[in-house]
Amino acid sequence: MAKTADGGGGGGGWEAVRVAELKRELERVVRRIVEEEDCGAEVVDHAKEMLVALRELKVGRKKVGSLRSVNCPEEFRCPISKEVMRDPVIVSTGQTYDRPSIMKWLKSGNRTCPLTQQVLSHTILTPNFLIREMIVKWCRTRGIELSDPVHCIDEDSVSEAEREHFINLLEKMELSIAEQKEAAKELRSLTKRMPSFRALFGESPEAIPQLLNPLCGKGSQSRSHLDLQEDVITTLLNLSIHDSNKKLVAEMPSVIPLLLDALKSGTIETRSNAAATLFTLSALDSNKTLIGKSGALKPLIDLLDEGHPQAMTDVASAIFNLCIIHDNRARAVRDGAVGVILKKIASNVYLDELLAILAMLSSHQKAVEEMGEVGAVPCLLGVMRETNCARNKENCIAILHTICFSDRTKFKELREEETLYGTISDLARNGTSRAKRKANSTLERLNRAMNLTHTA
Repeated sequence: MAKTADGGGGGGGWEAVRVAELKRELERVVRRIVEEEDCGAEVVDHAKEMLVALRELKVGRKKVGSLRSVNCPEEFRCPISKEVMRDPVIVSTGQTYDRPSIMKWLKSGNRTCPLTQQVLSHTILTPNFLIREMIVKWCRTRGIELSDPVHCIDEDSVSEAEREHFINLLEKMELSIAEQKEAAKELRSLTKRMPSFRALFGESPEAIPQLLNPLCGKGSQSRSHLDLQEDVITTLLNLSIHDSNKKLVAEMPSVIPLLLDALKSGTIETRSNAAATLFTLSALDSNKTLIGKSGALKPLIDLLDEGHPQAMTDVASAIFNLCIIHDNRARAVRDGAVGVILKKIASNVYLDELLAILAMLSSHQKAVEEMGEVGAVPCLLGVMRETNCARNKENCIAILHTICFSDRTKFKELREEETLYGTISDLARNGTSRAKRKANSTLERLNRAMNLTHTA
């Protein structure tokens, strides 16, 4: 037999071995079909797969390892590259991508999930062994050899030249305004493109104070040079994406006060990126508490109230993440979150994010009372009628369920809604499992309340 390790005879030798394996497997499966009276359909399908794989190997329609043109299950393809995944990994939103594709996406400075557009709470990539095993098995039955995953290089490694350049840029942040602007713009670009530069900030305790020097103290240039403020705050966002930096950045004494100042002033991009930085940092529970205690919720809510389209997603994401901590919900309610959020919902703006925040706040009694006072019931009933989003319907009924449990005077509005539109009954039949439970429980309370009224 020819040496299969050589470039010339390797492919043919492998195919011959694979043909023999397929024939043996086909013989075993056919024997089972003939001998067993109650042989299942899946066994027959398996035999068909063996025959198709044999035919493809015989006529040479597919070359070993050729996956680009293969007609395969859609879930085996990377949503980014559209090719069969060799190293599938899961991001924080639960979506699966091929490792090289998602790493390229993240390395380019993106911080959202390509499919859902949700902001990633962290950038850890978890191997999806189940999908990998399914792909390997599928390829094996078709005579296709799936190459091993390509192990990615350590992107946090830096050369001495890069380290020296990093130090020089930080030194410029303490010089003239022109040199500060030049250095800040380059640091913004480098920390967006290169994870190694983000990691460098964690190696020196003086790096972040040097970066923030133009925004600190009496000589601060942020008010008169908004472009400088924007570059510095955006650099802070870029380096906070690096998981090992989150605790260091948040606990640096000057960082959060500067972010709060940036939320109130500067370009809209600066304000939006300050909100995004708070969201990114709040991936850690200890940071959620620290940021909440700093008074960050009030300027976030104010920016939400202003309604700049460019900032809305980042602001809503930051508020949502912070309100996962119970103490921060009380702060958000105190700072006017309920009224602002309901006003935006009534305007049909960012319903997904804002309804999720409102549902979270409904665990706080003062928030529930305020919702009842400012007209949340008709607003939420209107959303339930008009939206096609199952998750939004679910959040609406969950909030209404809580409001009506707290305030029985709202039953009248629910009864009128049911009489005119049957909104809650429809959700009890067609909603998600949680929505059905909340809708049925609300209807039961509504019926009990009406019966009591008639009895009285």
